[in-house]
Amino acid sequence: MRADARKNRDHLLAVAGTAITEQGVDVSLRDIARRADVGLATLLRHFPTREALLEALLRTSFDEFTAKAGEFETSSSPEDALVSWLRDCVAWTTEYRGVTALMAAAIEDTESALHASCVTLRAAGARLLARAQAAGVARSDVDGADVFALVAMLAWLGDQPSLAPRADRLFDVVASAILTSAGSGHAERESG
Repeated sequence: MRADARKNRDHLLAVAGTAITEQGVDVSLRDIARRADVGLATLLRHFPTREALLEALLRTSFDEFTAKAGEFETSSSPEDALVSWLRDCVAWTTEYRGVTALMAAAIEDTESALHASCVTLRAAGARLLARAQAAGVARSDVDGADVFALVAMLAWLGDQPSLAPRADRLFDVVASAILTSAGSGHAERESG
């Protein structure tokens, strides 16, 4: 890709990220193009569909969370790694309003442009969970799909104005439900 095309693409992604943070994933593509000072045709040349735009925007974040999971695996206790990664994922997912429904649909749809990124994200959480389970600090009846669903559920709570004030406390409740009695002090330390 030429340098100017890369610059335009990066600018469109930055503008789209801001627009989605403000208005949610259903923000008009025309509005994104207008904010970026380009025509809709230019936006569509780089990203022919809304899903292609979202995939490009979200892939970078998914890749960062996958890398962060690897860092947590080597720098934190199994319990702290799992809970910290889960907390970071929930915070990020809440920031991009409406993305939870897209992620939940994409994980099941192998044709989705977001599918591979969602599968990678789910696998990163599953690795952290397996490490915590091996250390005896996480329930053995929870799996990576459960962790992925919990990210979506907790992010959805944070996205609801009437429930958002309870989101942190409910995160701690869910985290303590995942952890065994050996690891249950983490949520209390985080909130206390």
